[in-house]
Amino acid sequence: MAAKKISKKAKGYSKTESYDEGLTDNLAKYYRNIIHDLGEDPKREGLEKTPERVAKAMQFLLHGYNLNPAEMLRSAMFKEKYSQMVVVKDIEIYSLCEHHILPFFGKAHIAYIPNGRVVGLSKIPRVVDAFARRLQVQERLTDQIRDCIQDTLTPIGVAVVIEAQHLCMQMRGVQKQNSVTTTSAFTGEFLESEKTRKEFMSIIQSKLH
Repeated sequence: MAAKKISKKAKGYSKTESYDEGLTDNLAKYYRNIIHDLGEDPKREGLEKTPERVAKAMQFLLHGYNLNPAEMLRSAMFKEKYSQMVVVKDIEIYSLCEHHILPFFGKAHIAYIPNGRVVGLSKIPRVVDAFARRLQVQERLTDQIRDCIQDTLTPIGVAVVIEAQHLCMQMRGVQKQNSVTTTSAFTGEFLESEKTRKEFMSIIQSKLH
């Protein structure tokens, strides 16, 4: 299917977006029916272009299916003797809960202990995004990030902690607006050494920045 590129230009700003035209048209038909079945008029001015907008938005929000997180890491791995903890914290996460297709969002904190190889720091947030931009549950997302870094870099250990708010809990269901869900996953030294794990937790809870 052909991809359509849309360029948006403003003073000092240029953005190009690419969408699959066939997929956009197909999804838009479904969203048009959903709007109608929920009691609205998809032909009225404010909603006329909404099905197409939502179809494009969903392609962006779920573009992680087209990304290879392991390949992202492999593209920027370097031999290095550094063997202390590397921490990237406060990585923003935006994902969609697979149960209700409502957003959950928050922050990820990730650490690894190199074993002869390091990775470009920008690749860790990219890996997070590649897994987050899929239909997810927070628990699986946490494990996927951990496993990808462990399997690709083969470090001495990996630590992942995610803190997120779920709109499926805040907007519907139990409706607890201030609830935060925390998940964690560890391998190697972080799993076996309480001292190392505590050091990581201390770093991500500190205000060094």
